[in-house]
Amino acid sequence: MRAEPYDRYAVIGYPVAHSQSPFIHSEFARQTGQLMQYERVQSPVDGFAQTLQAWADSGARGCNVTVPFKFEVPARVSHCSARVRLAQAANTVRFDEQGWQAENTDGLGLVADIQLNAGLALKGCTVLLLGAGGAAAGVLGPVLAAHPARVVVVNRTAAKAVALAASHAAWAREHGSIVLGGALHEAAALCGQGCQVLINGTSSSLAGEAAPVATGILRPNALAVDLMYGPASEGFTLWAQSQGAQARDGLGMLVEQAAQAFEFWRGVRPPDTPAVLTALRRRMASGPHP
Repeated sequence: MRAEPYDRYAVIGYPVAHSQSPFIHSEFARQTGQLMQYERVQSPVDGFAQTLQAWADSGARGCNVTVPFKFEVPARVSHCSARVRLAQAANTVRFDEQGWQAENTDGLGLVADIQLNAGLALKGCTVLLLGAGGAAAGVLGPVLAAHPARVVVVNRTAAKAVALAASHAAWAREHGSIVLGGALHEAAALCGQGCQVLINGTSSSLAGEAAPVATGILRPNALAVDLMYGPASEGFTLWAQSQGAQARDGLGMLVEQAAQAFEFWRGVRPPDTPAVLTALRRRMASGPHP
């Protein structure tokens, strides 16, 4: 008897040995009864286009794309979602007969983690987004679509924050919000009465640092979210807790964005992302896993 075929997916990046995506998607497949397998594919830094083409030619059905290749995706596909066009970056590709489709699920995952897992509605909030690189660009659109009153983007290089805010100004107006950009030292002035949600999209966590922003910016009972997870996020989360904030690392976002990608590929929504998040935290706490 011939075994049933498994559809193949992967995460493409450099490096990818640490990626938890195979575990997450195997759990989603188990929850939904989907026949699929998920791998890691490491691409040379200067060879993403060839790696992506080879993966598609192998008969695979799609892939996730992680650093440093997200900004290369839009030029390699036939169709981009509105979120990809806004961010100019994508983290998910589906190989269809009518053409390759690109989506960016990072911001959707962050919003789901904040609103569903942390239980904080973004509507009417003041949100402070630290950073103006790829991570910040990927989440800004969906955050604005959740109808906050104001999103302030600040960065060490103020011009990058101003440019990112300007590129999202029309999108913000469409969703009844305001988006402002400036330098890190301008955060307090731009936020006004402080922020209810702080999102760290800078690389400060990679150095184990606290948030690169002055203390006192957080309102009482604010939520502070780092887009990093694991040991890299500890400096930020400890700083946030010292400010009286609820602190979250990026692991919930990782699971939720993966659920969005899974649905984009399979047409089925994983029914229990909190269970996968709990299992993933337990897995990571038990030590390194391939």
